[in-house]
Amino acid sequence: MNRRTNELPEAPRAPGTLIDARLHLLDRQMLDADGAPVGIVDDLELSDTSDGVPHVTAILTGQVLFTRVFGGRQPASRLQALPWRLITKVDAALHVSREADHFDGLWIEHWLRDRFIARIPGGRHAAE
Repeated sequence: MNRRTNELPEAPRAPGTLIDARLHLLDRQMLDADGAPVGIVDDLELSDTSDGVPHVTAILTGQVLFTRVFGGRQPASRLQALPWRLITKVDAALHVSREADHFDGLWIEHWLRDRFIARIPGGRHAAE
């Protein structure tokens, strides 16, 4: 303890980044390596460790529009797990690596973007 200022020393921290999953991850937009939206974080897959702190092992995403509108919960079999190692950055959105472009869970987002959204006037570029 520093006697002059009566401050306690900082507690030791575990390696890694500590984040609030509900605040920083759930319902966040996911962006591909080019910055295009590819989905939303619907749920998380967690694993326990020996230190008792849960770690995120995967981001779960899927088509949950009907359950968001009408209530209920999407069956786990309908959600796709995107491994956490493919997340490159967490800020206002979650950024995924190029490797995630070939991920099965994101194909519907790319398909909708390329087949429908791109055909809407102004759908091929960001708003000015």
